[in-house]
Amino acid sequence: MNVPNMLFHTTGLTRTLLAAAVVLVGALLVAGCTGTGNGPATQAPTAAPTSATTSITSPVTTVAMTTPTPEGTAPAAETTTPASSGTASGRISVTGSTTVLPIAQKLADRFMELNPKADIRVSGGGSGVGVTSAGERTAEIGMSSRDLKDAERTKYPGLKEIPIARDGIAVITHPSNGVPSLSLDQIKSIYAGKATNWKDVGGKAQPIVVIGRDSASGTREFFNEKVMGKEATTKAMLEKNSNGAVKTSIGPNPGSIGYVGLGYIDESVRAVAISVNGTPVEPTVENIVKGTYPLSRKLYFVTNGDATGLAKEFIDFSLSPEGQAIVEAEGFVSITHTA
Repeated sequence: MNVPNMLFHTTGLTRTLLAAAVVLVGALLVAGCTGTGNGPATQAPTAAPTSATTSITSPVTTVAMTTPTPEGTAPAAETTTPASSGTASGRISVTGSTTVLPIAQKLADRFMELNPKADIRVSGGGSGVGVTSAGERTAEIGMSSRDLKDAERTKYPGLKEIPIARDGIAVITHPSNGVPSLSLDQIKSIYAGKATNWKDVGGKAQPIVVIGRDSASGTREFFNEKVMGKEATTKAMLEKNSNGAVKTSIGPNPGSIGYVGLGYIDESVRAVAISVNGTPVEPTVENIVKGTYPLSRKLYFVTNGDATGLAKEFIDFSLSPEGQAIVEAEGFVSITHTA
């Protein structure tokens, strides 16, 4: 064989061997990647970490990981009461007792702060005005510092009383008055016009100026029932149309005496202890809760039928822990307060 022919055949053989080698290597690579060949087992899992990484960073996995609910914690929507959810809206009127007035105003202010679309208008006028306004539906909620009368129940059979606080009637004098305590009989004697000088009830010689409430007042009716009985009040009594007016009238009159709701007591007046079987009992929250203070009562919201809508939401808020904390902050006694 001549040399050129030998080179030609050798080159062709080489090409054939090279092609076979390429095919073999390709097959081995494919087998290694797919795990179907006979290559070492350690080569097969090469693609697995890539798959796992993709799963962790997928959008679905990310959402699931960023919105867990802690164990034992309710969703926010379930723990928020309707009164504080900010969704209450509309307008209602609340009117009546000037004793309940400061409580209702503070409750309304806080409720409207939590619910900017709600408008609650609070005004006084006395318990009689509150009951009538609720009965005639000129106000959604009346305020009363006394129980409903039989005549009111007959005229407005749909009236409902909702106790929102407890209160004590405090007998107040000028801070300079040194009388340590008064019995209910002595207070009755003063308001009947029989005791006209402080020396008649253990004080210094000084004329007594008697101050009380007007005829529309629930506080006056309660006072008359618990203190006066069937005894008429003296015609010399100065009638005032609110607790605040009674309190401010004490200052200019060192010999004066009046009565107000517990929440109206401050340093400008002196609350006189009431003697019960010879023991002076101060008008305090503790004594009202224990039942030892003789002039205590409940304060009411009054509605004609069951409250609905904004009126119901406001009443519910007033009876909530936050609402009752406001009651006590105003110097009254929570309806849920226990001894």
